[in-house]
Amino acid sequence: MTSRPTVLRSAVLAAMLALSANAFAASPSWVERSNALAKPILKEQAKFIPEMASRQGMEQFDEQVFDLGQDLYERNQASRRQQNASLQQALAKESDPHVRQDIQIMINRIDGQIRMEDLQHKLLVDFGDVPEVIFIGLEGLLDKQNPPERQARALTRLKRYVGSESGYQPLTERAQAMMEKSLAKPGLTTPYGDEIEQQLSTIDPYLKGIESLFKASKLSGWEADFAKLTKQMHAYRDWLQTQLLPKARKEVRPPAEIYAEMLRETGVDMSPEQLIDRASMEYQEVRDQMQMVANQIAAKRKLPSSHYMAVVRHLKQEQIEPTALLQTYWKRLKEIEGIIQRENLLTLPKRDAQIRLATEAEAASVPAPQMRPPRMIGNTGEYGEFLIPLTNPHAKSDAKMDDFTHESSTWTLAAHEARPGHELQFAAMVERGVSLPRALFAMNSANVEGWGLYAEAMMLPYMPPEGQLISLQLRLHRVARAFLDPMINLGKMSPEAAKHLLMEEVGLSEPMAQQEVDRYAFRKPGQATSYFYGYINMRALRTQTELALGKRFNQQAFHDFVIAQGTLPPPLLKQAVLNEFVPAQLAAAGNPATQTASAQ
Repeated sequence: MTSRPTVLRSAVLAAMLALSANAFAASPSWVERSNALAKPILKEQAKFIPEMASRQGMEQFDEQVFDLGQDLYERNQASRRQQNASLQQALAKESDPHVRQDIQIMINRIDGQIRMEDLQHKLLVDFGDVPEVIFIGLEGLLDKQNPPERQARALTRLKRYVGSESGYQPLTERAQAMMEKSLAKPGLTTPYGDEIEQQLSTIDPYLKGIESLFKASKLSGWEADFAKLTKQMHAYRDWLQTQLLPKARKEVRPPAEIYAEMLRETGVDMSPEQLIDRASMEYQEVRDQMQMVANQIAAKRKLPSSHYMAVVRHLKQEQIEPTALLQTYWKRLKEIEGIIQRENLLTLPKRDAQIRLATEAEAASVPAPQMRPPRMIGNTGEYGEFLIPLTNPHAKSDAKMDDFTHESSTWTLAAHEARPGHELQFAAMVERGVSLPRALFAMNSANVEGWGLYAEAMMLPYMPPEGQLISLQLRLHRVARAFLDPMINLGKMSPEAAKHLLMEEVGLSEPMAQQEVDRYAFRKPGQATSYFYGYINMRALRTQTELALGKRFNQQAFHDFVIAQGTLPPPLLKQAVLNEFVPAQLAAAGNPATQTASAQ
């Protein structure tokens, strides 16, 4: 189980961010061919993490539970190597260039999974967030958008989690036994103490969330098994507190090989040192831009100080009443959609976006704004949801998380999480169709989050000055991530120092700053750098496209093409734009000579 629930968190995130071809769009023949090759791979991988497959929409895995059986590492790695062998055979026979690319995408992803699993097995003590696995597994089935028959399968999954069904042992007990076996091996790096502490603090919120979901579902017969789960979770908490926590490492820094692979997994091709250098320069540039906008706002409002931090803090005082928060975000989204249509920025999806406040359990799992898409395999009209948490259960103070509940923040958050950001990515690709390999295997945070930050920049010129300042503040936040995350994981900065910078120089609240340093240190090391990396790649690609097309450049066509590529990582997206989009645009403009030169 080498950090497998942590891997599950990344896998579930990937599943939530991923898309697939479905009934909303007719698929080209090459997409059908690619999907046929991907489906047996997905099915094989689902045997080990059925909760992920279930959330993707593979209903045949709804009642299955996370595999912590004997020889898990060996079985999983053998399965992956067999998957790659079959894909290599398919690659040797395939002639279609799109299908060949999709096969290579799958091979590359599985190779990365093998590398990461090998490193974790050799270097780390087995540890992961088992309570979160259980919460995610039940939450995915009890989602109110699921039909009653799917919700009812949560009863069976719960029985299997707690060992009430014959042939199943409580998941907490299996995880504990695996960790005890791993702890007995000499030389392995133990988990970071703060990660264990946070897991201890989330058990009761997860239990409360599971209970609330079952009550809302109107299902019966879950109460006895839930009582067992509560008892088992508390016993597991006691074991973590008394047996594992005293052995935890005090230093954040993981083995260097692990962090380097985490960066690659998230789609970042820079070294940690390169990230630090590039982001440190960009940090100064964004601060200068903030100061120029802050000067305008301070003069207009006659503020006593024009320093960008003083103006940011002034704007954050304009808090929206909780009862009016969702209505305000809805209004802002409609304004943004109007701008998108007026300026011909891109094609909007045919469905409305959905916005709601996150529950306490959802905030415990992800204490930051997020887009939670619906099932993408076999989707029959389910909608994605833009979730706004009001608290961070892991905060170290009673301070209000006021970063996204003031008027000026609504512009950039709606643009990033809804439209033209993540929600548009998901909805548009559902309606237009994209191959499974490009949706599930090619996905990484650099492309997904790079688009989200690019979407903010796309809307920036049309925001009022107050919205522009907060949008730049949040860009500064993402740039800071790109040097703080590697500095913490290289041992060059403490989480406490990073938190201080985020609060005093970036302007984040204490709860938001705390979730940030938790993210860098143990929740998703490396992932936070992907926003900046994906963004600079996306902006560079647009510049290169404009240079190639000149006056023929059409931003709506460019954005629609990018969205239609699925979740391709930056290098493959660049290849698609320069080798397919640019020649097609030149041909449509009647300039075959330039087309040939550009293609070369």
